[in-house]
Amino acid sequence: MRILIILPNWLGDATMATPAIELLAKKYPNARFTLVGSHVSIEALQHHPLCERAVVDETKKASWRLMATYKLAKELGVFNLAITFRNQLYSSLLLYFSSTPLTIARESWHSRFLLSHTPKIVTNQHLVEQYSQLAMVNINDFTKDEISQLKLYIKPKRFNKSMLGINAGATYGSAKRWYPERFAAVAAHFSNRYNIIIFGGPNEVEMATEIEENLKKLGIADSINLAGKTTIEELCSNIGGCSLFITNDSGPMHIAAAYQVPTLSIFGSTKHKETSQWMNEKSILVRHEMDCSPCMKRECPLKHHECMTTITASEVIEAVNNLDLKV
Repeated sequence: MRILIILPNWLGDATMATPAIELLAKKYPNARFTLVGSHVSIEALQHHPLCERAVVDETKKASWRLMATYKLAKELGVFNLAITFRNQLYSSLLLYFSSTPLTIARESWHSRFLLSHTPKIVTNQHLVEQYSQLAMVNINDFTKDEISQLKLYIKPKRFNKSMLGINAGATYGSAKRWYPERFAAVAAHFSNRYNIIIFGGPNEVEMATEIEENLKKLGIADSINLAGKTTIEELCSNIGGCSLFITNDSGPMHIAAAYQVPTLSIFGSTKHKETSQWMNEKSILVRHEMDCSPCMKRECPLKHHECMTTITASEVIEAVNNLDLKV
């Protein structure tokens, strides 16, 4: 059973698609996956034991994307089933051009005309549930109880000491980000119990450095700053080895959930009911209800950012203590 899967572009969304992929593996005997996606989604998910091919989709870079999409589809060939977790025209076209008989995408103006199965998925539920329902649209006996935890097949790193991971970044925009000096204050508070490791992508080096500098001012000079220094595989491995993770709503937050790392997540502008950690037994969320939230904007449209400014370091410290961790 050859299955083509078009992954979400974002690291967190791709990780949240993993229960749907596990359902496909369970429901279709002898499944073999071909994964197509962004660089980050492929780097994270290509290690699945049923993945026989992983392709980074670079059609967006082509001068004529329509032709590039057609050529990619013909190169990939015909599958028994093809599904896209992206709600995007060129993803629908890729499935259509593949000549695969069973093609699945969320309902949209383009998917309705191009593909065989286009269910209307209710959006006011967790994204994991949305992806899973999409993947199981052709399965009559599927129930939500079958949805599993997030799953990554990259081995977690084994640290000699208990590690506290700090992730102050969030790729979508500044509205999702709590403040470096407050992350540093929280990390310093727990530095007698954990060694501190700071995470961040290539565009978050400055923010991570600010945390590091604030920690030094607080007398913590031995933190590890990995911002901009890891591959996606290394990022997953290092997060998977942490004993505690404190983070904004972000891709790394979902990576931590995949490894069941005890996690405190800070939410502001985004929909926590749809994108909070999925099925992490030791997870706690800090957010303040605002009339203006969730606004889903990249930057605070009202310029006050109160959904984040009102969250204090002491509040986060208290919430971590409520996780009842044994170190």
